[in-house]
Amino acid sequence: MKKIMLVCAFVLGVSAVSFAQGGGRMNQTPEQQLERFKTQIAGITDAQSAKLMVIYQAQAKSMDSLRKANEGGDMMALFPKMQPIQNGYNAKIKALLTPEQATAFQKQLDERAERMKQFQQ
Repeated sequence: MKKIMLVCAFVLGVSAVSFAQGGGRMNQTPEQQLERFKTQIAGITDAQSAKLMVIYQAQAKSMDSLRKANEGGDMMALFPKMQPIQNGYNAKIKALLTPEQATAFQKQLDERAERMKQFQQ
């Protein structure tokens, strides 16, 4: 009986940890993405926020359709399809930013690309 309880506690603990890790960037709503962006890039105006929200909503639709088409498939195979879409949205975002904001955004993109290279290795 003690073994069964121990196994149940272990499974519950593992599921709790995996659930907590599931809320990564890929699962953020456009609203959450915008709030995160505003905290990372200084000086975002209300006009920029409105335009960014439109971009993030369109991006969410595009990415969701890709994920649904790949339902149950290999996520690593999905990344090469997502990359050109993501690059297009990043270019739209950069076009809305001031030169200083665009530089900070590019720095973030470069750091993210480096993390992805490390992840793939």
